[in-house]
Amino acid sequence: MKNLLLCCFLIIGFAGSGHAGNAVSPTPNGIAFPEDYKDWRVISSSHRLDNNTLRVILGNETAIEAARSGQTNPWPNGAILAKLVWKDSTLPSWEKAVVPGEFVHVEFMIKDSKKHQNTGGWGFARWKGLQQEPYGQDASFVYECFGCHTPVKENDYVFTHPSIIP
Repeated sequence: MKNLLLCCFLIIGFAGSGHAGNAVSPTPNGIAFPEDYKDWRVISSSHRLDNNTLRVILGNETAIEAARSGQTNPWPNGAILAKLVWKDSTLPSWEKAVVPGEFVHVEFMIKDSKKHQNTGGWGFARWKGLQQEPYGQDASFVYECFGCHTPVKENDYVFTHPSIIP
C-alpha cells in the first residue's frame, strides 16, 4: 500500500509540474511554438502608428548571423524572426515616454523555401495574448499573413530592417 501511495503521489506530482500542462498548442498550419525564443537577440524594433503598438523583433542564431552580416535579402533557410507586440502605454512618472502596455501577441516567420513555397518561402505563425492562443481558424490563415507581406516582396517579404548596432 505504501508503494502504491508513493507511486500515485509521484504521478500526480509529475502531471501537475513543469511546462507539460501549460504547453502552447501549435498553430492550425502545424507550426510549433518556439519555446526558446526568449533567449534570442534583438534585430530591431518598430512602432506602428495605425494601431498604437510597439514591436520588438528577435531572431534565432541563424537570423542574427544573417542580420549582422547583411545577408537578409533573401534571409537564409533556418532563419526565424519573432515579433513581440504590445499596446502603447505611458508611465505615470514619465508621460512623454511610450512604453509596452498590454501584451497583444507574438508572431513568427520561419524561413524554409522548400516547405513554404506558396508563401514566399516563409511559414507564418501567431499566438494571441498572454495565454498564447493559436491564431487562425484553419491553415489558410497564412494567406492573410502573406497578403500583408506581399508589398515588401522585394525585401524577401520582411518589413523589418535590422537596426544598425555600432
